[in-house]
Amino acid sequence: MSSAFSLSDDPRAVAVPAGPDDAGQRLDRFLAARLPEFSRARLQALMREGAVSADGRTLVDPSARVNAGETYVVAAPPPAPAEPVGQDIPLAVVFEDAHLIVIDKPAGLVVHPAAGHADGTLVNALINHCGASLSGVGGVARPGIVHRLDKDTSGLLVVAKHDAAHRGLSAQFADHGRTGPLVRSYRALVWGLLSRPRGTVDAPLGRSERNREKIAVRADGREAITHWEALERFEAAGASLVECRLETGRTHQIRVHMATLGHPLLGDMVYGASHRTKAARLSEEGREALTALGRQALHAAELGFAHPVTGEELHFESPLPDDLARMISALETQ
Repeated sequence: MSSAFSLSDDPRAVAVPAGPDDAGQRLDRFLAARLPEFSRARLQALMREGAVSADGRTLVDPSARVNAGETYVVAAPPPAPAEPVGQDIPLAVVFEDAHLIVIDKPAGLVVHPAAGHADGTLVNALINHCGASLSGVGGVARPGIVHRLDKDTSGLLVVAKHDAAHRGLSAQFADHGRTGPLVRSYRALVWGLLSRPRGTVDAPLGRSERNREKIAVRADGREAITHWEALERFEAAGASLVECRLETGRTHQIRVHMATLGHPLLGDMVYGASHRTKAARLSEEGREALTALGRQALHAAELGFAHPVTGEELHFESPLPDDLARMISALETQ
């Protein structure tokens, strides 16, 4: 049962009571965990705007600590016009209805505008494609990004068109498929021959203290679990094709977890730079395919979830894109 409920005197307001186990948490993290329809960044912005309170006190510090027994109220304003502009960017639409859209994202396409990528993103493309069917998510009339793929990761991604769909999908992703039909499966090419046919990496992840742009295994990190299975071994090339199923969905999770096993992804210059010399073992065709790949060899091949409005179980598969298929062909003929 949800601990959040709408206040009768303000239909925009949502109240979240804090229990004994919540005491001491950062307020923004606490609210983000309880209100999956709001991103942590959105909650921080609402706090700065004076839209978060507790017992009549306006709370503007996202790092404030939660007190047990207090009720925190979030009053979000109505959706504002989308800040990103719509752009006519081709989309590979796998499924679409009035509530959501499933995209097969190409490598190289950034999902959301950010520093260095103000436009030309999937969000810009969706605003143009979906138009008036976007009724506002997280305070802005824009598509609801429930999960993300790295810029250079290809494959399936689902996006909500309105708040109700966003909340329903967010709840499934927050539950990690433990009590529902959510499935996220990836194909990855990794260096080395795995010693076992399958296994699980259960290692918490957080920002690296040495390099804040990287993710690292940390004892104080967020829970992260990846189940992997070796699908094919390329003995001569010293590489493997692996299926990775996510039980959680942290930033760079597969890339870091496979590197932790000593099997970083081909083409991953962030977490696999120490293995770049392995490319010398490849045939000329393999080296050319790896150069042409120019990215981490990772593809979101399978996505399944319950439709957030109808409850129908949906399941989608995406074939390997040409660059990965060429890489596999080169490894097979090594």
